[in-house]
Amino acid sequence: MSEFLAMGGYAFYIWSAFGLTALVIIIAIFEPFIHHQNALKQADDFHSDESN
Repeated sequence: MSEFLAMGGYAFYIWSAFGLTALVIIIAIFEPFIHHQNALKQADDFHSDESN
């Protein structure tokens, strides 16, 4: 098992590549939701300012 985790001496490169890829995928999944919430808030603020 430890030899598998060591990846033939390239463990740092391989595991950091897996970690970075996972991070990018997680950001790619959640970023649109965050932008959508911000857009809804801006639209709500715009409409509430317009009615005053």
